[in-house]
Amino acid sequence: MSPDRAVLQQALDRGEQEGGNVEFKERLTKDLHLSEGRLESLAAQLRHRVLSGDGEATYVVGVTDDGGLAGIEPDDFSESMDVLSLLAEEAGAHIEDVQTWGVDGVADDGDGRGIVGVATVREGAMLDTDDEHIVIGTAGHVDHGKSTLVGSLVTGQADDGEGSTRGYMDVQPHEVERGLSADLSYGVYGFDGDGPVRMDNPHRKSDRARVVEESDRLVSFVDTVGHEPWLRTTIRGLVGQKLDYGLLTVAADDGPTKTTREHLGVLLATELPTIVAITKADAVSDERVAEVEREVERVLRDVDKTPLRVDRHGVDAAVEEINDTVVPVLTTSAVTKEGLDTLDELFERLPKTAGVDGDFRMYIDRTYSVTGVGAVASGTIMSGEVEAGDELLIGPMADGAFREVEVRSIEMHYHRVDRAKAGRIVGIALKGVREADIERGMVLLPREADPDPVREFEAEVMVLNHPTRIGDGYEPVVHLETVSEAAAFYPEGGRLLPGDTGKTRVRFKFRPYLVEEGQRFVFREGRSKGVGTVTDVTDVD
Repeated sequence: MSPDRAVLQQALDRGEQEGGNVEFKERLTKDLHLSEGRLESLAAQLRHRVLSGDGEATYVVGVTDDGGLAGIEPDDFSESMDVLSLLAEEAGAHIEDVQTWGVDGVADDGDGRGIVGVATVREGAMLDTDDEHIVIGTAGHVDHGKSTLVGSLVTGQADDGEGSTRGYMDVQPHEVERGLSADLSYGVYGFDGDGPVRMDNPHRKSDRARVVEESDRLVSFVDTVGHEPWLRTTIRGLVGQKLDYGLLTVAADDGPTKTTREHLGVLLATELPTIVAITKADAVSDERVAEVEREVERVLRDVDKTPLRVDRHGVDAAVEEINDTVVPVLTTSAVTKEGLDTLDELFERLPKTAGVDGDFRMYIDRTYSVTGVGAVASGTIMSGEVEAGDELLIGPMADGAFREVEVRSIEMHYHRVDRAKAGRIVGIALKGVREADIERGMVLLPREADPDPVREFEAEVMVLNHPTRIGDGYEPVVHLETVSEAAAFYPEGGRLLPGDTGKTRVRFKFRPYLVEEGQRFVFREGRSKGVGTVTDVTDVD
């Protein structure tokens, strides 16, 4: 028996007992179990189970009263979870976790595959997060220590010199498959009145949830890829999220590289306030560290940015001066933990920059399907806020249409929340759409919105690098929000040269997207690169 199935068997073995914390339900329906009088009775029952379990109850759904495996249809299981969530809310509790198993031959039609699930219900309302949650995008050349540095920050552990803390940033595929995860950020830690709140084991969902629950202020990291062939993935991470700050790492034993300049260009082209951390200071002499510091300062000045040495000017100056032209620079070591206290202080004090007022909007970055829950869309909320039960639009589909959907539930760092605001990285379970119909680059909007997707738009662009000239029909990949799509350029005057700034018409090659004036984007094709700003939107043909 697998460990997962053992969880189910343990709950069945304990069984329903008077004064126990296990409850069996074959199915819960809105019409029957939320009716007048029934809701209050079931909420009282749930509260009793939670109190009997010292703040935790186990609900087994899809079984008979005597614990027999009945199994129910996926749609019925989803409805049962919706009802259980409402009952928990009524009882001052929330669903912490759901695990599901398929049971052959016991679905409603007798020859399908039914679902049995174990839901853990905990005392206390669903989490309502703070308004100062900042999101940081990391960048830097491969082996320049960005994941190791973040791993040491979120755990407080020193690295062993071999990248031991880097492993904390790895994404575990089975976690995405088994849980309603919003694990776009590969690291999270926080602060309370006593200082940093760190993770003991970042691979445990419960540990990440604990940090979210205990912290007054959260810091999330969106890790990117350092290998040059994967620059497209890095651009997606930096452009497609609602980031507050960038963190660029430069290894003291290597210094700034071509990839360093590439990543710095993307960070600064998107006007993201950025910090440069010189890493691996323990691996070289003080003279070499000073040499790399001077190299970094030259690289920044070459792109008209002002370096601010934090060791000279202090954290106060860094917090006050950081913007799209002033770049704080500090020296760190994940092995000796040099500079980590300074980064802690910066991240605790830096103001949130990415919060945007207005209606809810979230560009979708990832999608997956959770058994018994359905389609999940994850990404960073660009503006407004969303609550469970909200009715939204999703699209555009390939034909430009939007579809109505309902928010089943919301999770952030494995912790279920009742609502989420701009800047949050979340996973949203949706009712009314299949996961197969959702694609990266789509957007979630309020149902009353009147979106107008486009195939074409006008933009002002700057060509950062190109071997010759850009003419009509040039086809790079455009990275705008979470959209990554081939598009044809038709520059005003017929051409753009390296270093030029000019106007161009941009036409997506395959399908329409929701694009708005003022949005910034990066384009890339081979060794050619540039940045742009949407200046005018053209209706779909």
